[in-house]
Amino acid sequence: MISDHELLKLLLPEFLVEHFDITKAEQHNTELHIYFEEKNIISHEYSDRLIESKGFVPEITVDDYPLREKIVKLHIKRRRWTDKSSGEILQRDWELISKGTRMTKDFATFLKKISRY
Repeated sequence: MISDHELLKLLLPEFLVEHFDITKAEQHNTELHIYFEEKNIISHEYSDRLIESKGFVPEITVDDYPLREKIVKLHIKRRRWTDKSSGEILQRDWELISKGTRMTKDFATFLKKISRY
């Protein structure tokens, strides 16, 4: 039997399911809004540095595949990290959206493919 976690990875971008917590989901008429916050887990790329989470960068809103005739809006808050020794502000470079759009990469690729027919 498929787990809830695996089911979510089929419906939502896998990187969001793996690295972000769903904090809220709301339905507004024909739209589904899902809110994500990046987990407070230090990435392996920063494992050699002494860093701590210092809140979030401004939230972005991204369109994704429709679900059950609902427009899906993903509200994503990424963490901001501070290097304790240098004071440098860091954030992971998640490739959340397709360049030049406000859509997830998979959704933008899908739309581009179907527009060729």
